[in-house]
Amino acid sequence: MGIRCSAASLLMLAALLCFPVTFLTAESRSLTGDQALERAIAVQMEEKAYHIVALGDSISAGYEPGMDEKSVPYGYVERLREQGLYYGRTKVHNYGILGLTSSGLKNYISAIQSGEAIRPEAIQRGLPDPRIAAFAAGIADTRAALEQADLITITIGGNDLYSLLTDIAHYSPAEIEAKGRELLAAYTLNVREILDDLTAINPRAQIILMDQYQPVPKRIAGSAYTDLENAADTFTAAVEGIAGEYASQGKLVKAAHVAQAFKGREIALTHILPGGDIHPSQAGYEAIAKAVAEEAWGSYRENGKLKEGVPLHIVVKGEKLQTPYAPVLLHNQTFLALKDITEAIGASARWDSRSSTATVTYGGRTVVIPIGASQVIANGELVATHNPAFLYKIGQEAKTYVPLAVLAQGLGLDVQYSEKSKTVFINL
Repeated sequence: MGIRCSAASLLMLAALLCFPVTFLTAESRSLTGDQALERAIAVQMEEKAYHIVALGDSISAGYEPGMDEKSVPYGYVERLREQGLYYGRTKVHNYGILGLTSSGLKNYISAIQSGEAIRPEAIQRGLPDPRIAAFAAGIADTRAALEQADLITITIGGNDLYSLLTDIAHYSPAEIEAKGRELLAAYTLNVREILDDLTAINPRAQIILMDQYQPVPKRIAGSAYTDLENAADTFTAAVEGIAGEYASQGKLVKAAHVAQAFKGREIALTHILPGGDIHPSQAGYEAIAKAVAEEAWGSYRENGKLKEGVPLHIVVKGEKLQTPYAPVLLHNQTFLALKDITEAIGASARWDSRSSTATVTYGGRTVVIPIGASQVIANGELVATHNPAFLYKIGQEAKTYVPLAVLAQGLGLDVQYSEKSKTVFINL
């Protein structure tokens, strides 16, 4: 391959350091309701959940140009969470660190494995991520998350050649090629140490290591495009070699082929035009999520477009709810036809026309829901609701619509909402 083109490909990947230092991931929001009941359900969810842990750089963090501390990422990790929810309760821990190199990730995971305190600068000097102190201080919690993990994903390597960026003009072609080989060898050694530690922490977790996409389109690269693709193929071969090495030892390590998904689609899947930023676009993050999901679950599931007049997709136990009675959104609360939800989860329901009250029983739990009342009775306890159940006339029928969140809390169901995909996931 062309010597200069090989280095250029890696240098373009190193541009992943270009992001505002104010970028922060949003904190999760907890549901309101009876605190004792909520805590019990949280414990139950923790025990049942499929745990995903994301490690790596700004790709795992879900960065796109223009993000700041108020931005809510919707990258490949958030999409993987949705994919997990098709199969059951899912919890995600994202430890993507902006600007991280494979050496920095090695230092971070090594500290987690040893249980030793680590200073932010000992992970990696000069990291622009404003959360790095919290990452360094939280290694005990991170280890606990890794020990519980069912799936661990890793994006790393794009920043490894940053040291070439400022001195590239001073290198001869032979020096560039030698430096590239040296840095790729260092990357390989670092990733092996990372995988050794991760498989020691949790030998049962599936680990998926991603290769690096080549972001420069042919429109910009011209005749050098083929050489750039060959350079990306070299990186992919290294990742495949590492994954194959561990798989041959009986360890659960796979390679996800992200680079292949970006070939010929660089403009659509990155922000390289017009701004020159090579981070994935929303389409790019979806392509990454698809590559990982296909390795983890064998497929990537999508709901398609919403029908006219239907505000949300409802997915119950992995299956899209098929009903002529559309969900209703009132005051940011989702209401479903009572019969639809009880039949979907296998619960029993009883309607008392004299008191206009629905009683739902499932798994030894009972929720009594009076129409129009500001309180329901969940397992004998009064629970306040600001959005009471109501009768909704559809044609000649009056259907009982109940607040999904209140019903779910009372029955111990897990309900997760994705704003981006307009999907409510309900799991037992």
